[in-house]
Amino acid sequence: MKYEVIEDNGFKYVEAGKGETLVLLHGLMGELSNWEPVIDHFKNHYHILVPILPLYELPILTLGVKSLSKYLHRFVKHKKLGQVVLIGNSLGGHIGLIFTAAHQEHVKALVLTGSSGLYENAFGGSFPRRESYDYIKEKVEFTFYDPATATKELVDEVFKTVNERSKVIRILALAKSAIRHNMSKELSRITIPVSLIWGKQDKVTPPEVADEFHQLLPNSELNWVDLCGHAPMMERPEIFNDYLEKFLNRILLK
Repeated sequence: MKYEVIEDNGFKYVEAGKGETLVLLHGLMGELSNWEPVIDHFKNHYHILVPILPLYELPILTLGVKSLSKYLHRFVKHKKLGQVVLIGNSLGGHIGLIFTAAHQEHVKALVLTGSSGLYENAFGGSFPRRESYDYIKEKVEFTFYDPATATKELVDEVFKTVNERSKVIRILALAKSAIRHNMSKELSRITIPVSLIWGKQDKVTPPEVADEFHQLLPNSELNWVDLCGHAPMMERPEIFNDYLEKFLNRILLK
């Protein structure tokens, strides 16, 4: 990650730029570097914040999507933010949805890409062969349309994480929490503008998930990214940024 991580009052985050605030939320296995192409593209015109979600720090008994949403609320209050645009990938999208449902007054708009909250095909509840590097490599490649997007550096990081017992217990607890917390009955209450930017070949949260989000979110648009899997901002950053820029221009420059 080429951006400095700031440590401030128990929070860790990356901050760049000035203007309207965009808060970028990473996924369960996501690194802050997943958002680098977005930060690079938008930092000259927007205030960008990327909090590191405390997946491995919160007490295990309370760890779940709701507790991470409460953490996000504390972060927003700590930074004295007004209305923000939340942009979330995978688990980060789910946390953004829970936060928005509870605090819609703080959210100007929401962007979801490969978000959980309705359905996801993550790990099947376990890592049966986590000691096998090839198995983990295959699992990481499954995330993308082009397996080459799963760089050795990325696979190494995931392999290291899932082979730390305390971390893998937390990852599985969070994955189960996400599956249990289905948001289908809450989405109609989210009336702010929502942009869905979705990989057409996403195997983790397949295209029908995006269609369902689009049907259930009353003020949503759906944008497809072809030849792309679960993380469009990594795999097709130029297309992702183009969709995001058009959406931001439409909702913020009225």
